[in-house]
Amino acid sequence: MDKIKIENLEVFANHGVFPEETKLGQKFLVSCVLYLDTRRAGMTDLLEESVNYGTICQLITEQMKKKTFQLIEAVAEHLAEEILVFDERIRQIDVEIKKPWAPIGLPIDTVSVAISRRWHEAYVAVGSNMGDKRQYIETALEGLRQTKGCRVEKVSKLIVTEPYGGVEQDEFLNGACKIQTLLAPWELLDRLHELEKEAGRERLIHWGPRTLDLDILLYDNEIIENDELCIPHVDMQNRRFVLEPMAEIASHKRHPVYGKTMAEMLMDLDK
Repeated sequence: MDKIKIENLEVFANHGVFPEETKLGQKFLVSCVLYLDTRRAGMTDLLEESVNYGTICQLITEQMKKKTFQLIEAVAEHLAEEILVFDERIRQIDVEIKKPWAPIGLPIDTVSVAISRRWHEAYVAVGSNMGDKRQYIETALEGLRQTKGCRVEKVSKLIVTEPYGGVEQDEFLNGACKIQTLLAPWELLDRLHELEKEAGRERLIHWGPRTLDLDILLYDNEIIENDELCIPHVDMQNRRFVLEPMAEIASHKRHPVYGKTMAEMLMDLDK
């Protein structure tokens, strides 16, 4: 990606652990690298086709002064999120916060924290087989849309499927959605669990009936396996209620383990 760089923007703000820091304030230097595609702006010479670095500098200054943090790590996280949410053309950002007057009682030039954050592509399976199934799913999708750091880009049509796992229960309504998110995988999982809880889901029977079922299918091309989270989702290659919606919204997306596209895995299942 192309880059727009902002180096050592000086901001006087009130961040720090000690009372005098938050009361009297001090100087901070903020540097950012914005990653985006500047091709169209370069070809048209139009400001509206790019990100206005003056506006970003104003945003940084406002956010630095708006809220007080103890740690510059927290300042960096806050700025990264605000800037990435501000303009969808910014796909990634590097933020460095320098603290020239760090009160450590020793001669030092500056202390700094540097982080890199970006938008991630994730796919989430949605399902329900209790009550107003469609409404539970629609409410969950709206909950994702209202989650800061999440953008719902595509939603498949909902299909009626037979229960999976051998437990006698009502038919499911299933689908999938593609999202862009700033949340880490475990943070996204926590958010999905919150939405399930809001829908009144109770985890009483494994593969049993549920008001709402939200599962992370894919997250970028990550392969994660631990006690709490498994990505890609276990056994998705054998589940029509997953592959059919995925083939609709991401037919050419490849499974990071098997290397096959969603369309290819659906064809394999048909065979």
